[in-house]
Amino acid sequence: MQKDFPNAELIGFFYDPNIHPYSEYYLRLLDVKRSCKMLGIELIEGEYDYLSWIEAVRGLENEPEKGARCSVCFDKRFEVSAQKAKELGCSHFTSTLLTSPKKSISQLKKSGETLGEKYGLKFLTLDYRQNNGAQEQNILAKKDKLYRQNYCGCLYALSQQREEQNRLKDELICPLNRQILPGSIKERIKLYEKRIELEEKKIPYEIVKHRFLNWRLLWGIVKVGKKTVPSHILPYSQIRNGFSRGKIEKQIGKLHYFSRDEIKFISLQTYNSLQKTDYKSVLELYTSPPSFEQELQLRQSLLNNPFDLSCIIVTDEIPAKKIEIKIESKIYEDVAEKLIILSKNWG
Repeated sequence: MQKDFPNAELIGFFYDPNIHPYSEYYLRLLDVKRSCKMLGIELIEGEYDYLSWIEAVRGLENEPEKGARCSVCFDKRFEVSAQKAKELGCSHFTSTLLTSPKKSISQLKKSGETLGEKYGLKFLTLDYRQNNGAQEQNILAKKDKLYRQNYCGCLYALSQQREEQNRLKDELICPLNRQILPGSIKERIKLYEKRIELEEKKIPYEIVKHRFLNWRLLWGIVKVGKKTVPSHILPYSQIRNGFSRGKIEKQIGKLHYFSRDEIKFISLQTYNSLQKTDYKSVLELYTSPPSFEQELQLRQSLLNNPFDLSCIIVTDEIPAKKIEIKIESKIYEDVAEKLIILSKNWG
């Protein structure tokens, strides 16, 4: 656009109340701020009025991509954008949505022109997809190390997309203990914030992708004598069928072996000793745990086998009575980004 409209002043307006969860909104805004800084474009952030967007598309939750929900979404976002453009004294407005191969240009054009006419503005329907434009976008995005989201941002489109892919909607999973999980939006935020820090200090880096087995704990409960006890479940713990009942059978080394399903227990005292921590209770551990990576190292040191998926549970004391365990967790193939610092002088 800077090449096509050399005499125009470009102003960025980030108004995306459809993006969910908020962490994904923040991550995309972070990347847009960086892009605008690189291009020398002023950026204005609109309100994140997610609840009003939800109300606007109510009843259209099951609409497909490019369906009626998208039209309502475009109308809502373009109306606020047109209002802002009018307020700023602009004569034209347009949308980066026009560059997306997953969006209908005719649908965007109709919405943009209708709102433009309402506010006395001209909507620019720019088609940069033509002549291999989509491929060119991918090349430029990779060159400039842009964040590439893998869903439009809408909760309903995400749900439909993940169901079609038979994939876990892990974008919507955020543990109560605030631990940063591998492949999560929060992990990506940490990476892209680090990227900005490195760029400000002119330290060279690369962002690469790697394929791995990811894990999410959906929920878990441990009952001793029908009473729920505080418990902390280590990463990559799995139970066949999600339920087991039995007793502690024996102790070998630091591990206490359950009578069924390859389940192991360790006491909080053992956990503190191995992790060099000083938690007073499992509840304290659960609400403020070490990093995921530290707990993964603990798991590997206990089992000495990186392929062992046995469930390991931490309790205040090793239970002597009958125990009931219910756990739902998922292990699945995933792809995540990794930041590699190229300077040897960086700590």
